[in-house]
Amino acid sequence: MAPPAARSIETIRLRLPLLETDFLIRVSELRSPAALLAGDSDLAELDRATNGVIGQKLKAVLQSNLPLELKAVLLNANGSPLLEQVLLLVGALGDIDDLPEPIEPAQFHRALELAAAKGGISLLDVLENLPGESVTVELGRLGYSLQRFRAQRRQAEQLIAALPAVSSNGPWLEAGRFTSARRELKIDVAHRPEPLAVVIWESSASATTATTPTAATTATDRLVVISHGLWDDPRNFEGWAGHLASHGYTVVLPRHPGSDQSQQRAMLSGKQPPPKPAELALRPKDVSAVIDAAAQGQLNLRRPVNTKAVLVAGHSWGATTALQLAGARPTASRMEQLCEDLRHPWRNLSWVLQCNFVGSADSAALADPRVVAAVAVSPPMRLLFDIDSARGMGAAVLVVSGGSDWVVPPGPEAIEPMARVISATSEGHRLVLVEGGTHFNLRSSLANGGGPLRGLILAWFSAASQAPAGSPPQLPPDGWGSSTMPLRDVTKHLPEPANQP
Repeated sequence: MAPPAARSIETIRLRLPLLETDFLIRVSELRSPAALLAGDSDLAELDRATNGVIGQKLKAVLQSNLPLELKAVLLNANGSPLLEQVLLLVGALGDIDDLPEPIEPAQFHRALELAAAKGGISLLDVLENLPGESVTVELGRLGYSLQRFRAQRRQAEQLIAALPAVSSNGPWLEAGRFTSARRELKIDVAHRPEPLAVVIWESSASATTATTPTAATTATDRLVVISHGLWDDPRNFEGWAGHLASHGYTVVLPRHPGSDQSQQRAMLSGKQPPPKPAELALRPKDVSAVIDAAAQGQLNLRRPVNTKAVLVAGHSWGATTALQLAGARPTASRMEQLCEDLRHPWRNLSWVLQCNFVGSADSAALADPRVVAAVAVSPPMRLLFDIDSARGMGAAVLVVSGGSDWVVPPGPEAIEPMARVISATSEGHRLVLVEGGTHFNLRSSLANGGGPLRGLILAWFSAASQAPAGSPPQLPPDGWGSSTMPLRDVTKHLPEPANQP
């Protein structure tokens, strides 16, 4: 005898805080105007009172096909820690009544298989096929989450308001005196089955003018490697590369194949799963392989470069890669403690990515002693790194955080960990906050000419190139700021580290 079919979601309740009331929506009423007109839910009454306006708008949202092959995506993601964190994030906002918490991926898969048989998949399709009686969306939880996100930016806002911006008048922001050229090639690497694609920016052998060299134009033997973020591409950082190349640097930008834009497209079409936790170790290996290739002459560079004193920059997950190469040690201990804590005051969107590495963090300590300085822009780091490992970092690190970053918020992911790092070591690490900086507007394609960080990155790498052996870089006090997004060096003004884990 076949088991009885599981009941599907019949009602949606919007739970309103303070008013102690639920706003009832019956799922069946969202399928047709006639059903809504004859319905008895709160939505039906409101729809009649507004001559059908409210119902049509809500139906348009819930019935619109989701803009990707969600079924294939989630089926490929089955068992992925990344998916589990997404489900936890969804579960933090509401409950499906009579359904165990957290929601299991298999239950999503079953709902999507049934919905896909009808054609495109909409949110309403998913709700109708999920087992359970009703779904309750806790607007109070949503309000708490928004308050938490605001609190995570408050320290940055206070520091920005209290300190003057760095001047944007200086040689660091101007294009250098060298012409530069761009090319692409692929190199064989031992740790990946396919060759690694790289973009190379390098300067000409001679300057374009007879201008007297300045501190910003003397790095003709320096190699810079730039690591892009999750589902990103080297093109979004060629503004940094072009600016550095005009000042004499040779810049290489690897395309990390397991987490670049092409991987994202494949994932969204259902052809690949989300990035694997093993990518945490493969990305720094990509960068070290680029340094090896430069040292062995495989890049066919125009001029020799110093591969014993390399400079590294990265954004988002690429910034995490830069920190690994600089000597920061990943560890799973904090992730094991906090990844399922949905109410932790420092929980933020970047934890979805960081908690994906719980099974690979302890084997991803891959410092490269050839890296002498790093720029880490918007790095997820609070859970991932053992802060005590900062004492052993062989490279000086400049962390840059956007004051308006919701994805990797400055409080828990930059200010608090850097306060710990700086209080534990005197190795010259710095933290710069960007007023108006979000997670994505600090990058720079070639068309943007290096963006608001071009002067800062050049000034830091120039200081690192000129620092005596064993001495940290001395960031100039001014001249590297931005007229569009004011920059502030807050290193000496950080609060005492919190006692929370």
